[in-house]
Amino acid sequence: MAWMAETFARRADPKTLWPGVRSVVMLAMNYGPADDPLEATRRPAAGAISVYARHRDYHQVIKGRLKTLAGWLVASARGQGAEVKVFVDTAPVMEKPLAAAAGIGWQGKHTNLVSREFGSWLFLGAIFTNLELPPDDPEPDRCGSCRACLDVCPTRAFPAPYRLDARRCISYLTIEHKGPIAMEFRAAIGNRIYGCDDCLAVCPWNKFANSAHEAKLVARADLEAPPLAELAALDDGAFRKRFAGGPVKRIGFERFRRNVMIAIGNSGDRELVGAAAAALDSESPTVRGAAVWALGRLCRPEEVHDLRQLRGARERDADVVAEWSEACASSAHKHPRAAR
Repeated sequence: MAWMAETFARRADPKTLWPGVRSVVMLAMNYGPADDPLEATRRPAAGAISVYARHRDYHQVIKGRLKTLAGWLVASARGQGAEVKVFVDTAPVMEKPLAAAAGIGWQGKHTNLVSREFGSWLFLGAIFTNLELPPDDPEPDRCGSCRACLDVCPTRAFPAPYRLDARRCISYLTIEHKGPIAMEFRAAIGNRIYGCDDCLAVCPWNKFANSAHEAKLVARADLEAPPLAELAALDDGAFRKRFAGGPVKRIGFERFRRNVMIAIGNSGDRELVGAAAAALDSESPTVRGAAVWALGRLCRPEEVHDLRQLRGARERDADVVAEWSEACASSAHKHPRAAR
């Protein structure tokens, strides 16, 4: 997460990004789900994918709309030498504070923007311009005493209201974090293989939200709760084909497979043992380590012991060797009678 510190100065002041900017026009697009966004998390043998990633990459959709609006802005300001720049997560822009200042909504206790009209389900984009535009009034904070978003977080990623420890956030862990995921978070991740919507989904303001009207942001049926067995069987080529044109593809096959293995370990479904065992052949030690952890959760102690003797004996990666030791201990703890 070093990039956050490296880009802090540019994020803190739009003029450091473009000295000529005089106004920032903030826009929001609703991507509200048509059904319960947490339904997939209640199906342990399926993978839960964050709502925003169940359809086409929103960057492409929103950037096209921003360019159209920016073009109209330039055309409407004839003779004023209007210039514009558009941004959708493509530069260090503080979209949420700017959107709050522009009156679109307020930053809730979960640090995301909340709108009275659309709840928590908002994509944000920005148009920078050298035009002097009259500002809108900011939206006041309307969270009140509510703690729903803070209390629902599986990994306790909110040390205080309006503060997020991204290192504990499931969205960060499953999308941005490289390498093995810390042991303390794995069980809490559940079957979430890409992102997490819990803090957004429980916001009471979502009772006013509507489902997305943009056709390109309607969820694909095959991404709403895909079976873990099906996902575990994908190779790199099939992974790229399955998730082409969407955000999931950006994390790469290794991180994706790691996440699937953790979900399998949390599934409690012994029919997925074969899928986890197959991942022991992965070239990635991160994937192999996650597979070992999954086997430790699903298998009986004697099964883990036999697998370790057969497959773990030739393991040379220190982290994966440590995973085998932990798996044996974990399995014995879960099945004490079988261990004696």
